[in-house]
Amino acid sequence: MSSIRSAPEGATPGFLVWRPSMKWCVAVDRAVAPLGLTHAQYSLVASLYGMGRAGERPSQRRLADHTGLEALYVSKLARALEAAGLLERARDPRDPRAVQLALTERGTEVARRATDVVHALLEQLLEPLDGLDGPRARAFTRDLTTLLGASLSTPLDTPLAASADVVGDRAGAHGTEQS
Repeated sequence: MSSIRSAPEGATPGFLVWRPSMKWCVAVDRAVAPLGLTHAQYSLVASLYGMGRAGERPSQRRLADHTGLEALYVSKLARALEAAGLLERARDPRDPRAVQLALTERGTEVARRATDVVHALLEQLLEPLDGLDGPRARAFTRDLTTLLGASLSTPLDTPLAASADVVGDRAGAHGTEQS
């Protein structure tokens, strides 16, 4: 895994969000692979673990909203995790169209172990910001939370050619713009 010590010249905020995000995904993928998980699967089991501890048995839609993943992708991941014996899918008695998810006993153990591994990885990632509990990391977390609330809706009537021109103009000579 290559490491960028400083931002490339002309790097945009979009690139600077994308690059550590990709670095994080790769690192989590590698860290949870020995447990038989991918980063996306980890996102589901860790979320289910936390939600289950809070007494919630979420629907696939609720879990999709919680993780930020598309509902169809959550359904696909849930089927794979069910086949691996890590979670159970059941019809919601209040809504026969909805599917509720819960970790199995084995899934709970895998989630607990994976969460410990990823927490240690998070400590490493945030070390340059004075660690997970440091004031810089807390400020960074607040900034990321603000960004999560930002609307990214795109007008449907924008002609494709005009959108391509804008992206080309923003990418610049260094090609550091990522969307």
